[in-house]
This record gives sequence, structure tokens and C-alpha cells, in this order.
Amino acid sequence: MIGLPEGITACLFDLDGVLTGTAAVHREAWKQTFDAFLRERDGADFQPFTDHDYAAYVDGRPRADGVREFLRSRAIELPEGTPDDPADAHTVHGVGNRKNDLLLRLLDERGVSPYPGSVRYLEAARDAGIAIGVVTSSANGEAVLDAADLSRFVAARIDGVVITERKLRGKPAPDSFLAGAEALGVAPGRAAVFEDALAGVQAGKDGGFGYVVGVNRADQADELRAHGADVVVDDLAELLEGRA
Repeated sequence: MIGLPEGITACLFDLDGVLTGTAAVHREAWKQTFDAFLRERDGADFQPFTDHDYAAYVDGRPRADGVREFLRSRAIELPEGTPDDPADAHTVHGVGNRKNDLLLRLLDERGVSPYPGSVRYLEAARDAGIAIGVVTSSANGEAVLDAADLSRFVAARIDGVVITERKLRGKPAPDSFLAGAEALGVAPGRAAVFEDALAGVQAGKDGGFGYVVGVNRADQADELRAHGADVVVDDLAELLEGRA
């Protein structure tokens, strides 16, 4: 009924880019943040933050991990700082908080809309008796789910706040998805993972999950398969329609 192998009893969804269109807002906030940082630092040698940088170093990862990975790719080192650093601090956490402040402003201006095909899929999964969880690196997971009117589907949420509190390794490590399966009371092999980020697909594969669905929102179908997706779709409705 919902395009998954027999024996799957739970679905674990990433949020931004899988259920809601907020991945594009995250990408914009990261680009504005990193471009401003790099312009100030490098002057005439400025090289902008690219879509490749987003996919390779930031997408799907916890905020501070994304800052570290991207800066490492440019051979830039900053002090770690603390999660409470102000947004203008020249630290890893300061840069991350700068991005989050911008993200929240953009979300407030534009609102949050779920993908219609994802809502249809959530409805079908719920009606089929499938347990539903959301696993997102974003610390704003609860607010985004509420704003998109999706919290009503979700029995378990592992977000950036939980990841930090429980000291879980972020994606591409499988820890957050494993925590989601545990919260739903299912073995990983009985759960399907839905991800649009390469790091998230890798986490699903390495966690031993029963099925990994790659959601191709950024024209990277081949890369999603290479990182471990069992199937790649452009929209979750394709699974309902037998087109996957």
C-alpha cells in the first residue's frame, strides 16, 4: 500500500527536504552566513559557498558539525566556543548561531509548507498502522513540525536538541536514526529511513535499516544511490502510485 517491503513496521523521516520545503531555506541561510564570513576573512580572494559545499559538508549534519566540516574543507580553523556564544563570535558555535538566527528570520517571513506528496504519504502510513518518527539534525524540529501541521502524525521525534542532550553522533553516523527506532520500539531492520541528504542516506545504510528511501530534491539521484539508497524518488507520492 505504501511502497515498502513486507515486514517494515515503522518509518523514520528526515524533516527539511523530505517532509517540508525548508531545506532550501537552510541552504540559503548557510550560503548567506558563510559568504559573509568568507568575504570578511578573505577579501579579494573570496570564493563563495556553493551548492556542492552544502551537499558535501553541511546538509543533514548537526549545525556545529556542518560549520566544522565546511571550514576544514577551506583549511580554516576557528576556536570551538560554546553553544551559548553570541552570533557575532568568531567561533564554530558563533558561526552556527549566526546561521540559525538568519534561518529563524527567513522562516518567520516565509512560513513553513509541507510537500503535498509527503502529507499524502504520512496519511497513508498512519492509516496502514505504520509507526512514524522524525529524525532531524535541526534544533528547530518541533517548531517546524508544528508550523507545518505535521506533529499530529509523529509518535517520536529525535532532533538537534535531543542529539545534543544525549551526546549522539550526528549524521552520517547512524546514532540519531537508531535512537528513533528505539523510541518507536522497533528493530532497525523493521524500519525504513527517508532522507534527502547524502549524509542521512549513509546513516540509514550504516545503521542496518530495512529500507532506505532517497528523496531527490537536489538533482543528486546517482549520489543518493551511491551512498546507500535502496530506491530514489522525486516525491514520496511516487511510492503510493507504484512509480518508484
